[in-house]
Amino acid sequence: MSGICEGRVAIVTGAGRGLGRAHALELARQGARVVVNDVGAALDGGGRSDQPAREVVDAIRAAGGQAVANADDVADWDGAARLVHRALDAFGRLDVLVTNAGFLRDRMLVTMTEADWDDVVRVHLKGHMAPLRHAAAYWRERTKAGERVAARVVTTSSGAGLLGSVGQGNYSAAKAGIATLSVVAAAELARYGVTVNSIAPVARTRMTAQTFAERMAPVGGGFDPMAPENVSPLVAWLASEESGHVTGRVFEVEGGSIGIATAWRHGPATDRGARWDPAEIGPAVDALLAKAPVPEPVYGA
Repeated sequence: MSGICEGRVAIVTGAGRGLGRAHALELARQGARVVVNDVGAALDGGGRSDQPAREVVDAIRAAGGQAVANADDVADWDGAARLVHRALDAFGRLDVLVTNAGFLRDRMLVTMTEADWDDVVRVHLKGHMAPLRHAAAYWRERTKAGERVAARVVTTSSGAGLLGSVGQGNYSAAKAGIATLSVVAAAELARYGVTVNSIAPVARTRMTAQTFAERMAPVGGGFDPMAPENVSPLVAWLASEESGHVTGRVFEVEGGSIGIATAWRHGPATDRGARWDPAEIGPAVDALLAKAPVPEPVYGA
């Protein structure tokens, strides 16, 4: 197998199913050696099985690629360290980290439990931070040793993280955190030869099966705009050395469409030159709102 990731070593978290599986297969097709990480949890985060990761590894090897499985919990600090070392032990290096692992526990805010919040934020947000931290430490060491590093990190945010989604306050907050973490990491890790970009994908997976149930795959083998495989070519390009000039960006990708989310920007402002009186703030805010663009609606609002 050869392609734009020839010779590179990549970790993909949550790679046993859905988007992660598609990313792992595409990276392998493009020549990367892949560590397939998945704890094999159910949609709500319960249960454990190494079978999904092993099945993806078998598929990569059957197609002539190289891959190994890993079932560590990426939101566990030591587990994330073991994941990075799995790549180093198996292939001698690490060039790419694709963080994708996560699950859903959708609730309206008034019915959400503490566990619903903690578990989702832990797996999504800490599950991005922990492997990123250990991979970054490795790349920093390589740079300090005088080696040339051309590392790539691709994180997974969501439209829910960019715009919000009714009934998904926990998921939306975690995904927004991932997008911001990615921008910070891009700024901090550039000195070590590392780029960090995020994707906000739209595709049919276990997590979105009900949301996109009406968007069924076309009959007769035509182009399926909701197939997770549509997202993976962008991930593979971002994982390649060709993408070295792109960092700190959030890409929206769906079907055959690729866009760049512009996120928060400084908008209209007014300066009184002194402390405001509360009675004066209402008219000032109204004037600012008249100049500001109307915000995008929250999904489901």
